Amino acid sequence: MTEEQNPEDLTSLGEQMDEEPDELNQLKAQLEEALREKEQYKNMAQRAQADLVNYRRRAAQELSDARENANAQLLLKLITVADDFNRAFSAIPEDAVSPGWHEGLQLVHRSLQHQMESEGLTRIETAIGQPFDVHEHEAVFFEPDPDNAEGSVVRVIRDGYKLHQRVLRAAQVSVSKAVEQEPEARQDNDNQEAQ
Repeated sequence: MTEEQNPEDLTSLGEQMDEEPDELNQLKAQLEEALREKEQYKNMAQRAQADLVNYRRRAAQELSDARENANAQLLLKLITVADDFNRAFSAIPEDAVSPGWHEGLQLVHRSLQHQMESEGLTRIETAIGQPFDVHEHEAVFFEPDPDNAEGSVVRVIRDGYKLHQRVLRAAQVSVSKAVEQEPEARQDNDNQEAQ
């Protein structure tokens, strides 16, 4: 021991050294806790931001769907007006009205058709003899037709329309069914098969 150090000083120095690791451990524990809390708050902020982005995306999609639905409802009403024009043109004899008046109505009809097409409305192309498609056609009635295969479109009653590849109104059609044989012809065929 040196003259300057007395045993009491050494004891207090030892106590200080013993206290410092406890303080150091407490500071480390507080730092770890603060880092854990920071990570939790960061995760919460990221989740909240992701929820906000998802909400905005959902709200935009709902708005778009509502707008498209409103357009579809309006276009359905305009389709009936176009159908009325078509029926009127097919019922009016050409010599019944003056040519200028008839041409004016045709211009209005074409303008209406153009406006509907500009909104994405297209007519469903339905050909006679084409197979019946449940997604695009509505069978109004069945009729025997020896010229077409069973389940084929025989006649288009009312045109169908699509709005951006989605069927807005199905085409009403008449569908062919197998031609039934008369009772005498059926008996003859049954007798021939039995032999």
